[in-house]
Order: sequence, then C-alpha cells, then structure tokens
Amino acid sequence: PTCVLGIDLGTTSVKAALVTGTERGLALAQSCSRETQAYSDSLGAAPQGMEQDVQKIIKALNECLAALPQQQLQRVTHIGVTGQMHGVVFWKSDKGCKWSESGPGPAFEAEQVSPLITWQDGRCSPSFLASLPVPQSHVSLATGFGCATIYWYLKNSPDFLKAYDAAGTIQDYVVAMLCDLKKPLMSVQNAASWGYFNCRNKSWNTDILKKSGFPVHLLPEVGDPGSIAGRTTSAWHGIPKGAKVGIALGDFQCSVYSCLTERTDAVLNFSTSAQLTISMPSGFQPPEAPDPSSALTYFPYFNGDYLAVAASLNGGNVLATFVGMVAQWAQELGFQVEESAIYPRIIQAALAQKPSKLSVHPTLFGERHLPELLASVSGIGASELSLGHVTRALCCGLVENLCSMLPVQQLEEMGVRRILGSGSALARNEVLRQEVERIFPFPVVYGKDVDAAVGAAMVM
Repeated sequence: PTCVLGIDLGTTSVKAALVTGTERGLALAQSCSRETQAYSDSLGAAPQGMEQDVQKIIKALNECLAALPQQQLQRVTHIGVTGQMHGVVFWKSDKGCKWSESGPGPAFEAEQVSPLITWQDGRCSPSFLASLPVPQSHVSLATGFGCATIYWYLKNSPDFLKAYDAAGTIQDYVVAMLCDLKKPLMSVQNAASWGYFNCRNKSWNTDILKKSGFPVHLLPEVGDPGSIAGRTTSAWHGIPKGAKVGIALGDFQCSVYSCLTERTDAVLNFSTSAQLTISMPSGFQPPEAPDPSSALTYFPYFNGDYLAVAASLNGGNVLATFVGMVAQWAQELGFQVEESAIYPRIIQAALAQKPSKLSVHPTLFGERHLPELLASVSGIGASELSLGHVTRALCCGLVENLCSMLPVQQLEEMGVRRILGSGSALARNEVLRQEVERIFPFPVVYGKDVDAAVGAAMVM
C-alpha cells in the first residue's frame, strides 16, 4: 500500500506522520517527533523579538524522517506539510539549502536563510502597527504577522531585506526546497495569516503595499489549500524522487481537519496557546473589514469554508511560565527543583481544592484584540493562598478567558452540541479538564486528539 507523509513544523517540535489507506479509511502507521530547541537570541529586535534558528528546525526534521521505517518511506507518493502560521523566514532562492547524502538517502540543510521570526514575535508595537497602511482584509493586523514584520525591517533594518529574494512561512520554505520552486507558493490559509491579503479575491493588497514602498517581490504566489505545489526534485530520506508535495497549510486548520467530522462539534485545543473553534455554514463569507475589538477571527479552511476561531495567545505557555516561577522561587530559597517535577505536584495539589473566590485573569501575553491587556489576580483571601488554590484558579482563568472570547450563548446559537477537547496541555492536566466540563454546558469528548501532521497527510 502507498503511504502519505504528513509533516508539522511546530513552535517547539517537529512531527512526521506516515498515514496509509485501509479498508476502514486512513490509519496512522508511524509517527515521530523531535523538539527543535530552536529559539535563539534575536539581536536585531531584542527584547521583544522572538526568533528561531531554521538550521535547528531542519535538523529536527531530518532526525524525524531518519527515525521512520525505510520500507514505508519508499512507498510515499504524497507529502503534506503544515506548520506555525503568521511567522516569516527569508532566503536566497538559488541558495536556500544544500543537498547531501546522509544515511539512507539524500537530505537538505538550510543554507542562505534568515532566522524564522515567529508568530510570538512582539517587535511591532501598537503604535508601529497604527502607523502602517490599513489592510484590505477581514483579519486585523497584529505583531508577529509576516507582512507587519517585513514592514518593521523596511523601517528599522532595510539592508537586512536586501540579502534575500524569497520569503514565506517555515512550511512554505520546506515545500520550496523539496520542489526547487524558484518562487515560493503559499496557501490562502498562510497568506491570510500574514495580513494584507484579501480572501475574497485571493490576492495580496499589492496596490496598498506598493504605495508605501513595501518589497512586494518578496510575497509568494498564492494557491488553494489542498492543491499540489510540485514534486520532489530529489529522493529524500528514501522517499522517491517525483513524490507529489502539497502546498503548505496552516497548522491550526490541519489540527481541526484531523478531528472535526460534524458541523455541530466545536474543537477546544490547549497546547502552547489555546483555541476554541467551530466550522461556519457552507457559503459563509467573513465581513470585508475586521472589528478590531472582536475576539473572533475567521480562518480560511478547505473548499472555500471558514472556521470561526477564538484564538487566545494564553494557554499552556501560561502554565509553563507559572511552573518556571515556582522553580525560580524555590531556587532563590536555596532549593533545586526540576520543573518537570513541579508540574505533576501542582496538579495534585489543585485536584484537592474546589474553585474559590480567588480569581486569576491569565492574559500574561495579552491578546491580539487587546494587546495591552496583562494578567491580574483578584479576590485574594488569606485562606486561599495554597499552591493548590492558585493552580486551580489559574486553570479556571485560562478556560474562562477562552469562554469570554466565544461565549456559551454564541456556541448554542451556532448549533454546537458537543466539544472535542484536545492538545498537550489538556491531555496532561486533569484540573484543566475539570474546569472545561464545569464552565461549558456541553458533553466534552477527549481522545480525538488533534494532530496537525496527520491532518496535513489526510488533506493529501
């Protein structure tokens, strides 16, 4: 049987999944993931910059593929690629990578490539964003969006841009290298995540961009999600030359695609960040201009459909910061405690406590519709200061924050009948699951885990 390879170039790790067709439908045959440890000091944009080393991301990708069974890789006919949206990486189109023989087959390494400026990048301040031309798009522009980052370089470091003639998301870069594309190709999903893209006519706001001196030659061409970008120009880790490669997709859309089967289901995902989403009725078109105060965004999905998404910047990253704070306090008191030991302990402590008057508003990283909004704690009583109380209140706050962005009443009006709960933070944290079930009045189904790599393979 033939295989489809799905690849997800995530915020913290790279995952590869081999999917095969069976009589019952698609089945996951093998998967492998590797942490990238790719965060690097962004000298040009410190302290708000958030950058990753592309060499390390590609190294993790190569390690993932080297760990998959050779005989299955040799049967791969299609490759689906997805990854973190909004971010931007620049490269020299004829020197973006170098191919070399490694182990079972040729592989490529990143060559003349910039760092990846990620979706978490904070260099574009609200005042900087306000100084930019108004996009003709249904999506509000935010820091970390590819076009906003390019504007930042244009104004602050124009020489940086002169070294490159191509740009895309990290997943667009990988597709361009596999197919040796002279001009990168981007899906509508990733283009919408960059800003300055009109989903109705599927085109960049080139007139608006040109007037302000934006380097429009860096913008990729755009195609429909699910279409083929090209074929592999070389064998790759044993995958035959000529395998079809899909146009790179948004990781969020692929995650939803991997588990959403009914239009009456909402998907709640807690991983690094958190999202609550529902599929809009067929034929729905988003408003022409965004409501900047609205917490809801409409993401292009597949076959012209849209997802309504409450996309919070605060999820597992807030819990990780809390755990880091506890570890640091312990260290300052003269104790060495590993963060990995703290996480299960605070969950155990929180399971012993019921919700209290202690209230944590957990927007440590702001929100796209309210970038100035920071976290706060209120209702602090002397009897509710234990680690268990604080952890319980933090988990409750994370769920309530998401619920405030897409309220229960709105979900009911949209016809939601159940919630599919997924993501690493939800899988590891029983307290978070309890709070989801307490706050949302729908049956919650776990275990249909979202998997962007599998979703990318399924689309193919």
